[in-house]
Amino acid sequence: MDDPDGYFGENVAATYDEAAADMFEPAAVDPAVEVLAELAGDGRALELGIGTGRLALPLSRRGVPVHGIDLSNAMVARLHAKPGGDAIGVTIGDFAAAKADGAFSLAYLVFNTIMNLTTQDAQVACFRNVADHLAPGGRFVIEVMVPDLRKLPPGQNAVPWRTGPELWAIDVYDVTTQAMSSNYVEVVDGRGEYRSIPFRYVWPAELDLMARLAGMRLRERWGGWDRSPFTADSTSHVSVWEKPA
Repeated sequence: MDDPDGYFGENVAATYDEAAADMFEPAAVDPAVEVLAELAGDGRALELGIGTGRLALPLSRRGVPVHGIDLSNAMVARLHAKPGGDAIGVTIGDFAAAKADGAFSLAYLVFNTIMNLTTQDAQVACFRNVADHLAPGGRFVIEVMVPDLRKLPPGQNAVPWRTGPELWAIDVYDVTTQAMSSNYVEVVDGRGEYRSIPFRYVWPAELDLMARLAGMRLRERWGGWDRSPFTADSTSHVSVWEKPA
């Protein structure tokens, strides 16, 4: 990618909130903010991949001081243009390595964003970076999908997850490397536009090992923000690791 904003440049940022409108609905936002506010307590929160402020803004309105790290100037510009956005500081950079000032009682990385780090080394570095930012007893929260490999019959490497007259979305997996990509074909004014975003899928047990390498331990794992049990049939999980006090 030549764009300094990575895969979330101006062309994506301009329509991001509308494209992900269901994730901005109270049903998606409120349970997450409730959990994050409780975990932050009286301390500061660090959001990795803060984007346009989907969770940072309502969390800030709850009285939690929020700072963000994000690679995309275009996404952050939209955060700062929203009511209350100017009160949220953001460090521009790769959240696996970029440093923010001060210590935090909570760090969080939601909506599958850990998978934007496309190597295992980068994901391990992210955990270590978070541990460096957390105060003793601080918590790190990740919300991420469980890889959909059950949907892959032998010989197939693609899973379509949205089809329609104007948009097709297909995930492509490489099960030997855990690389995957989300591929979009959008029809605009009769013309097809193609976009692909690379990811690296990651298993819950693998995340736990990354946390241990960073000196943290698993505290909770749920099937969602409603704290439902995580089971073999869960399609995603919310996990909480703790830095020793």
